[in-house]
Amino acid sequence: MIEWLPELLIAIAATVIAITLHEAAHGYAALALGDDTAKQAGRLSLNPLRHVDKVGTIIVPGVLLITQLLTIERVEAMFGWAKPVPVAFWRLRNPRFGMVLVAAAGPAMNFVLAWIAALLAHPVQAMAGEISQEMLAYFIRFIALSIMANLLLGLFNLLPIPPLDGGRIMVGLLPRPLAMQLAKVERYGLLVVMLLILIIPRVAPDYDVIRWLSGFVMGPAFTFVLWLAGHPV
Repeated sequence: MIEWLPELLIAIAATVIAITLHEAAHGYAALALGDDTAKQAGRLSLNPLRHVDKVGTIIVPGVLLITQLLTIERVEAMFGWAKPVPVAFWRLRNPRFGMVLVAAAGPAMNFVLAWIAALLAHPVQAMAGEISQEMLAYFIRFIALSIMANLLLGLFNLLPIPPLDGGRIMVGLLPRPLAMQLAKVERYGLLVVMLLILIIPRVAPDYDVIRWLSGFVMGPAFTFVLWLAGHPV
């Protein structure tokens, strides 16, 4: 077996779960607040294939995976996104505040998943004497990558740039004149995101958002999740 193949499969599984449940959370939150657009579109699903985005779900995570495995022979950071769940914000019972809740549901789901993954480390550690060391290492690696993938996805999406969740939260919270100006950014949102994660790091490494999140935010966030799950830190 190729040495890094198990690592690749574990990273893919952790990332797919994080992205799929992130998008499903948006749809379920919208449904609870009065909009069934996602349900009618068949997007209230835990089937990852319904949420696949060619760039965000395949190309970007694939490039990150392959680059890390070929250079440092391990996965230290993962990031990706899925096809956005359709939400008709005007159909929500309270469109403006509802938009805030729907947008926040995705990152909130990721933070909960990170905490659940940390909790799973307890039973895995209890099985240490009953399973092989190799299998134990796989379980621990899956838990670690699940925590990292969910934290990175949740934190990145909180950046205040539409159409990221943080941008939509800000549009819902800012005074209307400022909110309208920020909302205009959404038409260029995908371009801005692509510049942030693919172009700017190549031409101006000091402004690499993913590296900044991974290097300065993820450490304390990871430690906090472990503490919250009852692990000594």
